[in-house]
This record gives sequence, structure tokens and C-alpha cells, in this order.
Amino acid sequence: MRTLILLALVGLGAQLVDGSLGMAYGVTSTTLLLAIGTNPAAASATVHLAEIGTTLASGASHWRFGNVDGRVVAKIGVPGALGAFAGATFLSSLSTDVAKPVMSLILLSLGVYVLVRFTVQGLPTRSDKPMRKRFLAPLGLLGGFMDATGGGGWGPVGTPALLASGRMEPRRVIGTIDTSEFLVAVAASGGFLLGMAGEGIDYAWVLALLVGGLVAAPIAAWLVRRVPPRVLGSLVGGVIVLTNSRTLLDSDWIAAPEATRIPVYVVIWIGWAAAVAWSVRAHRVGARSREDGSSLDHDPTSSERTPVS
Repeated sequence: MRTLILLALVGLGAQLVDGSLGMAYGVTSTTLLLAIGTNPAAASATVHLAEIGTTLASGASHWRFGNVDGRVVAKIGVPGALGAFAGATFLSSLSTDVAKPVMSLILLSLGVYVLVRFTVQGLPTRSDKPMRKRFLAPLGLLGGFMDATGGGGWGPVGTPALLASGRMEPRRVIGTIDTSEFLVAVAASGGFLLGMAGEGIDYAWVLALLVGGLVAAPIAAWLVRRVPPRVLGSLVGGVIVLTNSRTLLDSDWIAAPEATRIPVYVVIWIGWAAAVAWSVRAHRVGARSREDGSSLDHDPTSSERTPVS
């Protein structure tokens, strides 16, 4: 029972992150499952089975509020499903000793991306770079494969690419990615069930993650109004980097001695603290700038008033 409660909290926390940033549900929850000793393939399978419910609920909500481009969902979601199925069967064929460092390396890369992206730029914004339609298919394949093999990655791969097109509002990008992720979750789950024959998957764990995620969905809407996404992104990115760095240093690939691990951890902690401090400072500066601009717009004594003729 204690484990199920912890897993429900993991699902709740991961959904809070995803609801605030538009990404990182799979990365966060898979990282935490690996940290408690879960088999890599089973961890990703558990997360994707839970995501069938969470992405369905999220996609339905986005669709209701007009945040989804149905044409893009089909063009990126179907290739994404194919990539996810391939990634799931590939991960299922690897031994645990090989799969764990492979997954941790992918998660570490995604963690660095989240940390740097939100520390330096805050929430992703649109740009004027054009995006060709033929780019959606390979993007979906890559995102789906990364999502299945790394236990997460659909949002970190797909969201920035669609935002960079400059042709979709950020809310529609997030809604479209969240909705198409349902197809990815279904395909990845099918691949894991086929490749693992259901072995190593605890469906009580799946249910616990699902319940936690569904409970967190409305809370995330409140959280995003209270906690700056830029700061939250830096905090979460640091957790992912630290946790997966520890897994890699402990793996047979590296087997780093204690004398090496301590300096690495110190550097990560210092860099993480600096990133969070930078994000907090940048958020405060931005908030002051917006307040000053608002005051200027509404201040009746401002020099910007229209002169009386």
C-alpha cells in the first residue's frame, strides 16, 4: 500500500509538471520509477499505460477549449505511434543491464534540455521560421521512438519544433501535442505488451499513476497561475539531471569511484542552484517590467497622455 501511495504521488507530481510546462510527464515519472529500482522496460511500459488515460483526458479537455489542430494531430500522431511501437519493441529486447544506462542517458539528455530551455528562455515562444509539412512525419517518428525508449520525450521533442514553425499559437501547440500523445501512448503500450508479454508490469502501479495524474489535472491549471513555469522548469530539469547522472555513474558502463562521483555531484548541485536563481531573477525582472508597463498605460499623470488641443 505504501508503494502504491508513493506511485500515486509520483503520477500527481509528474502531471503537475506536465500541466504547467506542456511536457515532461514521461521524463519525470520514468526517472522516479528508475530511482526506486524499477526495470527500465517495465518503467516505460507502466508510464505509457497510465498515459493512455491521462492523455485521453488531457486531449479531450484541449479539444473542448479549441486548443487542437486536428490536421496536425493526424500528420504527427500516426508517425509518432509507429516510432513509439518500434521504440517499445526495441527496448523490450534489451537486457536490463544494457537498457538502464541507455534509458538514463536519454533521460539525462532530455533533463539537460528542459533545464537549459526554461532557464535561458522561459516558456517556448513562436518564431518566424517556416516549417514544411513533410517535416511532421520524421518529427513524429523521432519523437515517438525517443518517448518509448526513454520513457518520455514526446513533448520535449515535438513542442519546440511546432512552436518554431511560427504558424500555431502556443496553446494550440501544447493542445495538439498532448492530444497526439494519446496515439503514441497506445502504440508504445502495445509494443511493450507484445515485446514483454506483460511480464514485469504491475497493473496496480499503472492504476496508481493514473489516479495521481487524473487528480493532478485540475490542480495543474491552478499551479500554472501560481508557480512561474520558468522556475518550475529549472527545478524539474535539475532533478532529472541529478537522478540520471547518479544512475549512469553507478552503471557498469562507467562504474565511477567515489572520488569521481563527489566532484560531479557538487558541480551539478552548483549548476542547478545557479539555474534556479537565474530563473527566479529573470521572472522577477519580467514581472516588474510588466507591472511598470501596466502602470504607464493606466497612470493618468503619465507623460504618455494625449495632449489637450
